Amino acid sequence: MESNEASLSTSPSSFSLSQQRHFYLAVDRLQFKMETLVDLLSMAGRLRSLPIVVSCSTRDELDAVCYALSSLSHITIDALYSDLPEAERARVFSRFRQATMRWNKQATGKHGDAGETEKEEEKSHVIVVTDVCLPLVNSGESPIYARVLVNYELPTKKETYMRRMATCLAADGIAINMVVGGEVVALKSIEESTGLLIDEMPIDIFEML
Repeated sequence: MESNEASLSTSPSSFSLSQQRHFYLAVDRLQFKMETLVDLLSMAGRLRSLPIVVSCSTRDELDAVCYALSSLSHITIDALYSDLPEAERARVFSRFRQATMRWNKQATGKHGDAGETEKEEEKSHVIVVTDVCLPLVNSGESPIYARVLVNYELPTKKETYMRRMATCLAADGIAINMVVGGEVVALKSIEESTGLLIDEMPIDIFEML
């Protein structure tokens, strides 16, 4: 299993959270969490070229998320994990940045219509990543600017939460925190320690995007 490392933290001064919006999505029971994630991305991923990051704390959860999302034909998926070759890691970042540029260039309404697409380049693009494999900005890697960042596993430290925002979310992006039961307490702690406002996610995700 992979774990969080304090030495990988990013300085908050290197980015701005002013336009980012933060939400929480409460799940009744742990066994429904993966199903809820699949339902969420089944809807959001129908927007053409939507760049999404799903953040996990462990490799086991990353593998489980990738397997579950593989059933969605309208999204493409890449994974970032510790033993991924450097050349493939670079290709993952490159593919995601290309998806981000396509999303930003779209000029029809709210960034393209929702619906099925057969064209590979028009599919929403998802990166699933663990905390130890986030972009290493301090080592020269560029951030990846997702429109949506889903915290499938809520980090236990505010520094980890802030680093996810700094390295994986666009300045006007949306963070969705999935919480189950007692995790609401941890979410409130992050909210209070960071000064962020984390609202309940609207029922209609397209209103957010």
